[in-house]
Amino acid sequence: MKIGVLTGGGDVPGLNPCIRSITLSANNLGWEVLGFKRGWQGVLDIDPDDPASVAHNSQLLSRDSVRGIDRTGGTILHTSRVDPRTHPNGDKTGHVLHVLDRLGVDAVVTLGGDGTLRFSAHLSRQGVPVVAIPKTMDNDVFGTDYAIGFSTAVSRSVEAINALRTTVESHERIGIVELFGRRSGETALLAGFLAQVDRTVIAEVPADLDLLLPLLAKDRAESGAGYAMCVISEGARIAGENDYDDAARSLAGSDREETNVSMRLGRHIKERLGCGTVVQELAYLMRAGEPDAMDRMVGLAFGALAVQLKSRGEHARMVALKGGSYSHVPIETLEQGHKSVDVPALYDPQLYRAKLMRVENMPMFLY
Repeated sequence: MKIGVLTGGGDVPGLNPCIRSITLSANNLGWEVLGFKRGWQGVLDIDPDDPASVAHNSQLLSRDSVRGIDRTGGTILHTSRVDPRTHPNGDKTGHVLHVLDRLGVDAVVTLGGDGTLRFSAHLSRQGVPVVAIPKTMDNDVFGTDYAIGFSTAVSRSVEAINALRTTVESHERIGIVELFGRRSGETALLAGFLAQVDRTVIAEVPADLDLLLPLLAKDRAESGAGYAMCVISEGARIAGENDYDDAARSLAGSDREETNVSMRLGRHIKERLGCGTVVQELAYLMRAGEPDAMDRMVGLAFGALAVQLKSRGEHARMVALKGGSYSHVPIETLEQGHKSVDVPALYDPQLYRAKLMRVENMPMFLY
């Protein structure tokens, strides 16, 4: 038995523990593991008749080759944001199927976010045995309460927000910290809550400056230290400004041309409140470095569960965490909706703050 493994989309801490777990679990069953490099791009770049092409775009994974990688961030297989269906030369699904067949790959385990896993579901419908593993620091994959990378992203954000307080307080300004989250504000919501910032603006609720700015001015005046802190999702909108379509929101941060929302908010604060700001876009620092304990644990568990499903002959599944328990759902589940913050239950749009009306019997990550 030979299984193929790849990572796609943005890297997150926890991918390497998952790769290690898949490899060790499969090797224990006597299976061979082939890692494709650079996500679906690596598969597209392979010419099965050219050994050099195969060697450049894939690598055999073994107990020795994955030793110690669980302590490191990123992904040893590298990654890309590529969907073979949208290739400049047309749909390349056929090429992917050809490569898998020629290389003798019996099943595929894919680690990715919404884009990578949507193609995984498509590939499953073509008859390829696929098990998908959700990862995204936005935690916005529909069908699972948790995706690899989320805990580390929140932890990194809380540390950075609290560290930045010293500078913001020293200069008696309003601090604005922008966190990743194009469509879902869950990372900002929890990071803002855990860091106990004054206000949090999430992607799901437009920022009404007539509401938000007076609140920040009041927070600064009443803080006792002359400063205030605000967290904002990168996908947040400012009421009255032009909105960006889904295609623009799907681009990597470095490829979007508009000025980031935190800078725009900072300009409004200066113009309307006459107050200085400290604007910090955390961006890739949120997912840099080694995984925290939660993402190591979930990465190891998800990897082992994926191999267990394959060993039982269960395919077309996505591993998941539901209600605090490891489980799995049909792979097409992720295509059936978009995960976002439950605003009525968890957020007060008039105060721009998280609210926890009820905690008893709720899952740890609130969904």
